[in-house]
Amino acid sequence: MAATGTPGPHRRQRGISLVEQIMVVSVIAILAGVALPPLHHLLSRNRLQVAQSDFMTALQHARSTAAITGKRTLFCPSPDGHQCSDDTRWERGWLLGHDTDGDHQPDGGPSYTRAAYAPGLRIASSSGRHEVRFQPDGSAGGSNLTLLFCEPGKQGQTLSVVVSRSGRIRGAPATAAQAATCTQAD
Repeated sequence: MAATGTPGPHRRQRGISLVEQIMVVSVIAILAGVALPPLHHLLSRNRLQVAQSDFMTALQHARSTAAITGKRTLFCPSPDGHQCSDDTRWERGWLLGHDTDGDHQPDGGPSYTRAAYAPGLRIASSSGRHEVRFQPDGSAGGSNLTLLFCEPGKQGQTLSVVVSRSGRIRGAPATAAQAATCTQAD
């Protein structure tokens, strides 16, 4: 009599056959093929939302800095992180600093900077507006500023940040006309 737990002469060892392994790999490949496009859309949308949130946080910080210090605070595009540019494109980076002399450049260097965003992301401000200057009372003189966040060719995902003259900052989905403007190729 054989001991318990030891295979007898009539027991076969069981395993996974090659055909079963190929079927499992095929099912996984089909599921991955179905899941990748929605996953790419989700990641793209998330990247836009992170950039929008980053801008809103920086703008709120600039506004509160102006109110706390009693000095005009500048928020502008800056590819080099040292000086404001006259560009309306912000994805190359931006800076935040005091501008007490009104020369549209940070006095004594910026107090906070942000380097370029991931390639493929476009952040553009309304034409003619390439900076926000918050006053000590929290207002942002001039006309309203709208920043658009998009990826060229993906019109349905465009987001916006609006800074009103009163200094109020809000984020929202972009209108169809804004989306069309932002997603156009250069």
